[in-house]
Amino acid sequence: MLSNVEEMNSRWENCWNSDPAIYMLLKRSNTIDEAREKLIHYLEGLEWAYRRDMTQIASWDYIILKEAVRCMKNIVSPRNERLALCSSLEHLWMAATKGDTEVDNGFIQEFYHLFHAINGNAEIYPPLFLDKLTIPNFEGIFGHEASVKRSNYLDELAKSMNTHLIKYPSGFNKKIIQERIQHKFKILDALGGSEEEWMDWRWQFKHVFKDLDSFSVLKELIELTSEEDSAIQLALENNIPFGITPHYLHLMDERPSSKDLCVRRQVIPPVSYVKKMIDIGEDRSSLDFMRESDTSPVRLVTRRYPKVAIIKPYDSCPQICVYCQRNWEITSPFMPGAMASNESLNKALDWFKEHQEIMDVLVTGGDPLVMSNDRIEYILDHLSQMQHIRSIRIATRIPITVPMRITKELCKIFAKYQEIGKRYLSMVIHVEHPYEITYHMAEAIKKVKQSELDVYNQQVFTFYNSKRFETAVLRLKLKEIGIDPYYSFNMKGKDEIIDYSVPMARILQERKEEARLLPGIFRGDEPVFNVPFLGKNHLRAWQDHELISILPDGRRMYSFHPWEKNLAKVKPYLYTDVSIQSYLEKLRKGGEDPSDYRSIWYYY
Repeated sequence: MLSNVEEMNSRWENCWNSDPAIYMLLKRSNTIDEAREKLIHYLEGLEWAYRRDMTQIASWDYIILKEAVRCMKNIVSPRNERLALCSSLEHLWMAATKGDTEVDNGFIQEFYHLFHAINGNAEIYPPLFLDKLTIPNFEGIFGHEASVKRSNYLDELAKSMNTHLIKYPSGFNKKIIQERIQHKFKILDALGGSEEEWMDWRWQFKHVFKDLDSFSVLKELIELTSEEDSAIQLALENNIPFGITPHYLHLMDERPSSKDLCVRRQVIPPVSYVKKMIDIGEDRSSLDFMRESDTSPVRLVTRRYPKVAIIKPYDSCPQICVYCQRNWEITSPFMPGAMASNESLNKALDWFKEHQEIMDVLVTGGDPLVMSNDRIEYILDHLSQMQHIRSIRIATRIPITVPMRITKELCKIFAKYQEIGKRYLSMVIHVEHPYEITYHMAEAIKKVKQSELDVYNQQVFTFYNSKRFETAVLRLKLKEIGIDPYYSFNMKGKDEIIDYSVPMARILQERKEEARLLPGIFRGDEPVFNVPFLGKNHLRAWQDHELISILPDGRRMYSFHPWEKNLAKVKPYLYTDVSIQSYLEKLRKGGEDPSDYRSIWYYY
């Protein structure tokens, strides 16, 4: 142990004890370049010793070891220091030679775990939430005896999973159904509506809570925290996007709870978000994270891929998601000018007619199902007359926010343009949490499915649905009502929504440790990162991203190699992630045990 080494700061003690050899070679280096050469030589020697089987190590630890060594080499390379504008090695060297350096504890924790990993001591298998199980020793037993022993163990494993799965109820829970019925009547009474009107989507649209007058009513219907109250008030006073439909409001508990947290955070912004939006001012073009203005060959159209393009005929929604990708152009529900003019729409449709390379069209917005049936059919009819369009996807959150809008008449329009062997219509929705799922939503999806459309879900993986097995429950509930998990989006690195962001390592950990325990059809979604301007990268593709630096505040920096490198020489995109240490601390404040997530450090 190194606890008595002279000048070693106590906050570094555990880190240096995890690899005394690295500590000593850094401490005995007179310059940072000398430290770099020694460290690279040490890492290469260590890796080769394991490859030559001089030091025997379990295969599962060896896999992590190889990744950790690769990342460590990346981090100390001069090339990556130049890209990151930061030298992690310099801080390590300063800490070893001077006793400390100006870094957060998250930085130290990153290297504590990295050093553990390169020595084959990663604490990743088994995950802590399964630690209480005794893993059987299967050596020396075969056949029926082995089968029974394995089956009994899997029973215990499944029971352990269930203790986590039951934490996240859906809207199918009988107690929650009764609470929501009462809440619905309270909302109807406040708005002067009837049960018949509640089921009318036009009534729902008319009574969206989206201004100061309706805010005063909203505060009588649900209890708000002081921050929620301040955030909504500030947003409405400063033209910051905000809106909640009556249906969605009745999904919220009348008093804030852990159950409805994700639902609330979907639409109620934090004060930090509102203040950042106010600072940006009226011109929000800087928030165009995906650079849609640079990928729009004609108004209403966005194109990033060879065979697919987007059309946006309506540029608003009944209610506004806080982290909306298009918060740079959407100011409020049903905002003036949201509906594209006939001239703009026809020009966009003509563009698709002229570009016969396009086979797939995503009709999005905003939310296109805000439009009238006639307008929707007009678009589908024109696209369907183009023989090169083989697929039309309708992107919407209407089944969650206003499921009453999915009428038989609307579904007849969908069915009309679904032609087997010629054209494929589907719906892509955006369910964030099992608490959003209701029987009303299930009925809406049933109507869509009866129109022969498949329905896919794109979940945005945020802090508010990132707890252990929280997203696993969502997948289970989605499949129960006929929705296929499709994408899990890593949060975009937009500064104004940093409160929603999750370390990339968490989405990889969730995929490996939780989703993997579900049957295959329940884990069909693909974790992706949307590279600004360029498009989606699959996070499981190791060749598409690499860890290049640990910044002094403990955040990881990644270099993303966009898929376009197959077509043209495109510069990598540098992404600065959320600190794992800060994420774990935030989980702790929310009542979670950070040790349940201890393996997160080993997902690179």
